Amino acid sequence: MRLRLLSGVGLIAVTAVVCGCGSEPAAKPVNTAANTAAKLKQAKAAQLALAAKVKANELGQIPVLMFHRVIKNPATTDDRTPEQFRGDLERLVKDGYVPITAAEYVTGKIDIPAGKHAVVLTFDDSSPSQLTLDEMGNLAPDTAIGILRDVAAKNPGFRPVATMYVTRDMFGKTVRDEQAQMLLWLKDNGFDIGNHTRDHINLRGRSEKEVEEQIATIQTMVSSLAFVKPVTIALPYGNQPHNKKWAMHGKLGDVTYDHKGVFLAGYTPAPAPFSKSFDPLGIPRIRAMDKKGDCKQFCSVAWLDWLKNNPDMRYTSDGDPLTVAFPKFKNPFLRTSFTARALAY
Repeated sequence: MRLRLLSGVGLIAVTAVVCGCGSEPAAKPVNTAANTAAKLKQAKAAQLALAAKVKANELGQIPVLMFHRVIKNPATTDDRTPEQFRGDLERLVKDGYVPITAAEYVTGKIDIPAGKHAVVLTFDDSSPSQLTLDEMGNLAPDTAIGILRDVAAKNPGFRPVATMYVTRDMFGKTVRDEQAQMLLWLKDNGFDIGNHTRDHINLRGRSEKEVEEQIATIQTMVSSLAFVKPVTIALPYGNQPHNKKWAMHGKLGDVTYDHKGVFLAGYTPAPAPFSKSFDPLGIPRIRAMDKKGDCKQFCSVAWLDWLKNNPDMRYTSDGDPLTVAFPKFKNPFLRTSFTARALAY
């Protein structure tokens, strides 16, 4: 009998637990699909509101500025003094620009704050005036990169990044280990390394083999020294080979190159990578110069003035790298490959 009584008590206890005696009534099932849809709708509305507020236009034009040497005593019109270069950067800060690399530009990976404008800083010829390191690997402060990093440190949000288009001289270094040191410093500090051909020769009129040799040689050097492959190329003198595609894709022996963008030498801002006007085989750049002579209309100061006075033509970010935001009336200008990312307000 005792065993049976104990079993009965146990049975009553189990039954009470199973029945939930003394507990709150079970909650009604939640329609998670409806909640998710509502949250997505709210998020989309917030995105549209922010894009409209900052007047986002990610189909607008992007200045790709072309620099060469930064030296105290300029020898050519392409040279800038350290003071001029610092002034160029401070102008960009004042106008709300944030630097991106050429690789980020051509691949559409533009991640800058809402309301800011993209700018690409490019440096040709791999001059020591752009990058010099001492025996301890410390950056010389009076070089282009030294000045860029100083301006960025004083202006949070202004990214100290640029694309360095290298030739075989590589910042005045000819010893392989020293070249590796320079390229690895760039890589480790967020800079983009681009192809500028081995000997900086005019590719116009050259054979396909000559073009591929000039380009593939630098591809091999950068890949072996820094373990990265250049994503873009800047053509010497801005001159394209007989077949434009030779600069984009090619092969020399076992070495192949497959660039995502080919940069020229002037004279206008570049189309956004999301725009139908974007042509990866011929991307324009702007010479960094003051308003003098031809540069009254076609160089950096003139174009930055024009973009400031025509803000509806300038690239303005919505702050979300996964969307392409723009006013609805600009929809016809969107590349169809970016339709899924479109955020038209």
